[in-house]
Amino acid sequence: MYKAAVSSTIAAALGVCLALAPAAWALDVPTDPVVLTVSGQVSITNAGKTAVFSMAMLAKLPQRTVVTKSPWYPAGAEFTGPLLRDVLAAAGAKGSKIVAVALNDYKTDIPFDDATQHDVILARLMNGKPMPVREKGPLFVVYPLDSKPELQSQIYYNRSAWQLARLIVQ
Repeated sequence: MYKAAVSSTIAAALGVCLALAPAAWALDVPTDPVVLTVSGQVSITNAGKTAVFSMAMLAKLPQRTVVTKSPWYPAGAEFTGPLLRDVLAAAGAKGSKIVAVALNDYKTDIPFDDATQHDVILARLMNGKPMPVREKGPLFVVYPLDSKPELQSQIYYNRSAWQLARLIVQ
């Protein structure tokens, strides 16, 4: 009797999860200006074959704050934004490489594994304030450079794209 009750409870819970899952996978259409476009190998889209995000949509994702020094901010700065891996998950992205493209068309390759192995964020705030374009905004790929000595190298500095506009998942 107990086993049957547990089995039916598990089956009911699984049914609810499966029924709600598609809603959890949906990506809203932004009502504010788009600040980030994710394209390529994405399965969750809201604008043709791409996933587009407004600043408000990015702010609704779980936020992470990283305090780190960098060649651009040698005294250190506090950056806040969603984890890169959460943005990629919201777009259903799968791949081996991400091409980060800035507003000025600067491109840099980021291994997909960086998103899972390091707490890379797409910073939307610096020291608690939105970043204007002239201060590397509106989005800045920020590695937690102070957290691991191996991140303090030109390889990771080059991957730290500022004025980020697009992510192309390959």
